[in-house]
Amino acid sequence: MNAIERALLRLERTLGASKVLTDRAACEPYARDESEAEGVVPPGVVRVASAADVAAVLAVCDDERVTVVPRGGATGRTGGAVPVVPSVVIDTLALNAVKDVDRANRTAVVEPGVLTGALHSLVEAEGLFFPPDPLSAEWCCLGGNVAENAGGPRAFKYGVTREYTLGVECALMGGSVVRAGHRTSKGVAGYDLTALLVGSEGTLGVFTELTLRLVPLPGEVRTLVASFATLDDAGAAVAAVVARGLTPRCIELIDDVCCGVMRANDPAVLPPGAHAVLVIECDGRHPGAVDDEAERVADACLDARATAVERARTPEAREALWSVRKVMSRALRATARYKLSEDVVVPRTRVPDLLRAVRAIAESERVVMPAYGHAGDGNLHVNLLWNDDSERPKVHRAIERLFRATLDLGGTLTGEHGIGVLKAPYLAWEQSPELIDLQRRVKAAFDPHGLLNPEKIFAPGGAPSHRGC
Repeated sequence: MNAIERALLRLERTLGASKVLTDRAACEPYARDESEAEGVVPPGVVRVASAADVAAVLAVCDDERVTVVPRGGATGRTGGAVPVVPSVVIDTLALNAVKDVDRANRTAVVEPGVLTGALHSLVEAEGLFFPPDPLSAEWCCLGGNVAENAGGPRAFKYGVTREYTLGVECALMGGSVVRAGHRTSKGVAGYDLTALLVGSEGTLGVFTELTLRLVPLPGEVRTLVASFATLDDAGAAVAAVVARGLTPRCIELIDDVCCGVMRANDPAVLPPGAHAVLVIECDGRHPGAVDDEAERVADACLDARATAVERARTPEAREALWSVRKVMSRALRATARYKLSEDVVVPRTRVPDLLRAVRAIAESERVVMPAYGHAGDGNLHVNLLWNDDSERPKVHRAIERLFRATLDLGGTLTGEHGIGVLKAPYLAWEQSPELIDLQRRVKAAFDPHGLLNPEKIFAPGGAPSHRGC
C-alpha cells in the first residue's frame, strides 16, 4: 500500500465506509470547481459529518504525510478547491447546521456547509441582516466565503466577510481543534488569528464552526438603473458618485457585452439602447432618507452624462434584474468554449482608467474581454472568452497586461476570488519576496509538512517580480 491507500483504509475503519469515497466515478466531480483550473481526480473523498470527523481526517493524513484539500460548494474561480496533486478531499457539505441565531446580541453560529443564501433568508425573517452577498449565494457555502473573504455587490457600503466573522472553530493538520475569536462585539485578546484565518483559502486549517456578526435589517431599498452611451461615461459616473460622498449599498457596472447577455436572458430587464449600465441600490431604515440618497445618486449619474436613470418600481422588477445579474458568469461561459474570470481591484477613482486599459488590451490582443462587477469598490470582474486552444497564448498575454495595468494603477490582483492556483504565479508581481517568505513561515507554523491545500496561494517555483517592468 502507498500512503494514500493506507490513510483511506484507516479512515474507513475510523469513520465508516459510507463516509469514504474511493470509486473513481464518484471522485471525478471533485477534480474541478467553477474555475478553469485543471485538477486531478482525487483517490479518495471523505464526506465529513462533524468536527470530530474533520479532525480524524487531518490526524490520519498528517500521520501518513498525505495532502488534503477542503471543499464546500466548489463555486470558486481560482481553483482553491481543486486538488492539483493526488490528495484526500474533505467534503464539508454535510456540516450544514445553523446552531444559533441570537437576536439580542446579533450573532449567528453556523457550520461551514450552510448555504449563504439560506442564512440570508433565515436571519432576515428575524429582522437581521448578514451583508456579505456573493452572487453565487444560492449555491455557495459560508465556509468557502470565510476562506476566500468573499464580498459581493453590497461590500461598497458594508464591507466584506472578514468584518462579519467574529470567531471560528478550526481543525488543524494533526487533528487538533482550536477556537479563535469571540462572541462579543469587541475583543482584542492576543493576536487576531480569526482575521488571519479569514481569507486563508483552506491552507491553514479547516473550518468546523463560524460565529458571524449580524446587523439590523435595512427595510427600505431603492434600485436605480442608469444608462450610458459609452463605457467611459459609466466609469466617470462611478467616480462622480464616490466624489460626492454618497454611499449606496452597491454600484454595479455592466458593459455592452454583458448588457447583451442580460437582454438575451430577459429582453425587458434593461433599458433599450444602453451601451453600459450602472445598477445602484440605496438602503436604510427610514424611507425619506433612502429616497433622498437615491435622488442624489441619480443627479450624480445625470451630471456624468447618463442618458436615463430609471427606478425599479416593484419588488418583482428588482428581483428580475438581480436574477439575471446573478447568473452573469455562467451566462458568459455559455457564449464561448473557454472562459477565465479575473477580479482585479483599483482605487475607486481609477475605475475609468482601468476600463480604458481593458478596452485597449482587448483591441490589441483581439480577445473578447467583457467587464462587469462591483465598480463602487473598484472591483471589476474582467472575463476573457475564447473558442480555440490556439488562442491561449494571446489570452495569457492579455491577462498579464491586465495585471500589470491594475498594479500600475495602484490596485491589487484579487478582491474576492482569492489567489488559489490560477493566480499563484503572479503573487510575486504584487508582493515582495520578504512578505511572501513571511507568509510561508506562517503557513509552516500551522502546517509544518505543507499538506493542507498544496500549491494554493504560493506558486511552487515562484514568478519574476513585476517591479520595475
